Amino acid sequence: MQYFNTREIAAIALLSALWGVINSLFSPIVFNVIGLPILCDMIGFAVLSITIWWVRKPGAATTVGLIATVINFIFNPSGIFFLGFTAASIVFDAVSWLARYNSYFKKTFLTTVSLFSFSVLSAAVAGFIIGTCFMAGPALARWGGVAGWAGLHAMGGVIGGVIGAGLIAGLIARNIQTPNTKRC
Repeated sequence: MQYFNTREIAAIALLSALWGVINSLFSPIVFNVIGLPILCDMIGFAVLSITIWWVRKPGAATTVGLIATVINFIFNPSGIFFLGFTAASIVFDAVSWLARYNSYFKKTFLTTVSLFSFSVLSAAVAGFIIGTCFMAGPALARWGGVAGWAGLHAMGGVIGGVIGAGLIAGLIARNIQTPNTKRC
């Protein structure tokens, strides 16, 4: 018996492509214009939130992160920093699973607070990894070192968490059912 059914695989593929393509094409432009790592976090954590809500199985967010990483490297081979987001997707997946999907998806408020918190934590992890492993010199020092860079990514996680939770709240308000809603 397969772990992910065909609808879940389709959702994972669609969300991975969304994150990987939009990030690799537009995030470098936004970063060069404003100098802040905001768009990559916004896209990533909104996508991961929707993935967790839709699939509700351990490994779904990690799979999205891994596939998005491959897509990112295809379109942007020099975007090695994206490995920080790969790790963040694993953290997002683990924290979501530990909090038990079916407990925080029962109420819109719990969904919003949980996904917001998971996004901020995971984005900070991505920023920490990127700052530690892939940045050096004046660019890192300008933003307060590794802690400052992690904080900037956490701010992107705030925005991504709000977007993801807002989209999910809208879907719930319109009584959109996921294939796994009946497990609750």
